[in-house]
Amino acid sequence: MAEKKTKKGLISHGIASQNRRARYDYTIGETIEAGLALVGPEVKSLRAGRATLSEAWAGERDGEMWLFNCTIPEWQAGSTVARFEPTRPRKLLLHRKQVQELIGNIAREGATIVPMQIHFNEKGRAKVLLGVAEGRKKHDKRHAIAERDWARDKARLMRARG
Repeated sequence: MAEKKTKKGLISHGIASQNRRARYDYTIGETIEAGLALVGPEVKSLRAGRATLSEAWAGERDGEMWLFNCTIPEWQAGSTVARFEPTRPRKLLLHRKQVQELIGNIAREGATIVPMQIHFNEKGRAKVLLGVAEGRKKHDKRHAIAERDWARDKARLMRARG
């Protein structure tokens, strides 16, 4: 998705925040796009690209999916009336079947639901890309680094040959 910014530097659609470390720490299986229940100043802060997903995770509470530990800082230009807690749990908007499938993955396979990115779709709505992930061991991480380095070197050699 191409990131489009307006004159004021706010994101109209495209990626607002990304968890780049997730693909390194976890093996990602399937991905699901979920809506995100936000209050007004949170949306403005997201449009400024100020969210942090590095420590965030998704889990089940009372039969619903929630996004925990995602930091969206307060909007500086906002009024004092609309204050919110930056790391409050935020409800994920999913169909009931999707929620049951994710809960089943967590219980059965011992998987983790990791937020990969927060983006705005073409309609301008905030969405979260969730990945069903399994943790990697240290030797798996080393193997992934070696494969990535070899792919880079191989591309460099092929480019040099013509």
